[in-house]
Amino acid sequence: MRSIISYQGRNALRNASRWKCRAPCAAIRWSSSEDRQWSTPLAKQLSEAITATGPTPLASFMRMCLTSDVGGYYTSKQDGRDQFGQKGDFITSPEISQVFGELIGIWFVAEWMAQGRKSKGVELVEIGPGRGTLMDDMLRTIRNFKPMASSIEAVYLVEASPALREAQKQLLCGDAPITETSIGHQSISKYANIPIIWTENIRFVPSGKFLYGTSRHHLTRDLDQDKTPFIVAHEFFDALPIHAFQSIPPPPLNSESTIQTPTGSHPLSPSAAKKEAQKGPQWREMVVSPAPPPPTVGTSSSDSAPEFQLTLSSAPTPHSLYLPAISPRYRAILSQAPGSVIEISPESLAYASTIATLIGGSSSSTTPSSTFTSAKRTPSGAALILDYGPSSTIPINSLRGIHKHKHVSPFSMPGLVDLSVDVDFTALAEAAVNASEGVEVHGPVEQGAFLQAMGIKERAEMLLGKIKGDTDADENRKRIDTAWKRLIDRGGSGMGKVYKAMAIVPESGGTRKPVGFGGDVDSSA
Repeated sequence: MRSIISYQGRNALRNASRWKCRAPCAAIRWSSSEDRQWSTPLAKQLSEAITATGPTPLASFMRMCLTSDVGGYYTSKQDGRDQFGQKGDFITSPEISQVFGELIGIWFVAEWMAQGRKSKGVELVEIGPGRGTLMDDMLRTIRNFKPMASSIEAVYLVEASPALREAQKQLLCGDAPITETSIGHQSISKYANIPIIWTENIRFVPSGKFLYGTSRHHLTRDLDQDKTPFIVAHEFFDALPIHAFQSIPPPPLNSESTIQTPTGSHPLSPSAAKKEAQKGPQWREMVVSPAPPPPTVGTSSSDSAPEFQLTLSSAPTPHSLYLPAISPRYRAILSQAPGSVIEISPESLAYASTIATLIGGSSSSTTPSSTFTSAKRTPSGAALILDYGPSSTIPINSLRGIHKHKHVSPFSMPGLVDLSVDVDFTALAEAAVNASEGVEVHGPVEQGAFLQAMGIKERAEMLLGKIKGDTDADENRKRIDTAWKRLIDRGGSGMGKVYKAMAIVPESGGTRKPVGFGGDVDSSA
């Protein structure tokens, strides 16, 4: 969810936010949080929690900063504060140009056509809808394709923030009332009276037929019919918490081995310690602790000064023992590149697995992730993931903070700074195909190439041609022309190279590529 207005150079961004690994956490000392001035109430709460239980995983720190009920970045509502747009902290592609959302809507229309033009059971799902701009542009576009529009039974918005849910409701539903349901909230779209349903977790999106009560307060399921979910996740995965690990040489055979848990360090038995020492290089988790307070004499303090820091755990943690073992990619790095740092997002993998299950059903070796998920008779639907990160390598040192369109330390002003990381697209693809035998993954491809294949230039030219010769004509032409070119530009402040697109679609044995990923629109289906 985080494109800043001045996206000046990837290297500058990385250098501005690069982690600083301090001494092992066991050596860290800090004074009571009562004696220190903290930038936010959340900063004080985090310090007190760490003082009580010890350094916390980076994922826990990120989760608190973004979603805590005590001043979390997305979950708190503050007067005059808006995370998005020119007056906020960052700007997203849908906010830059309406053409972006229109083309995403057309992509799903193309998938609907390629999958047989289903007349019912279609669901639109957006994970992390922001202010609702993308879904608004998608619905406005899809209503022009009346057969598909009439097939949509509901729109699901996966949103945990009450403040953002309110903004989405105002944009998508206007004055229509909003009511509570068994899985969240519900209202009616201003487009074709389609139900808009809010839920906090994608696992509550049903895979079976959903029937709406007359009062819209209760929902019942009929699993006799599979659903066709069309899912979009735009700048969502970059906001999910990560665990970070660094490889270290094996400890000496005569050293006392311990494991780090939330209740402290605990020694291993002699046999377990010897076995641990013989394993070779090991992963240690990067954890967060309060940074030393800044000097108070002869210096000026800054709100953006880091109040927390990353440290290297002095002993294995439960996360370091199992997360890097889930993929051969991580195991290969441990043996081949000592001193390496890797990032892993378990929540991202869980979301990718659930998305794949909704589209392709559960693999025989897995179990459904919720009571709403069932084995589909025929895979259907599609997911489009748009975010930023490397095409195939594992992200490293990617944590960044953004505040008022400027790069700041991700360890400053907790709750007021947006945190984001690079997305591991390969890990998402692995999680998807492992979760469901009924899906295949295409991409990632650069956003610029994807949008050009979808016809962004032609659509922008249509908009430019509709501008009349009024007093604002030149300014409007410049705005439209600058906006669409920024979305595909591969350098400077452009988003065409850094941002990527990935598609999860029903398994076809490689016989059909989605449009934008090397395929064409199949109008004959």
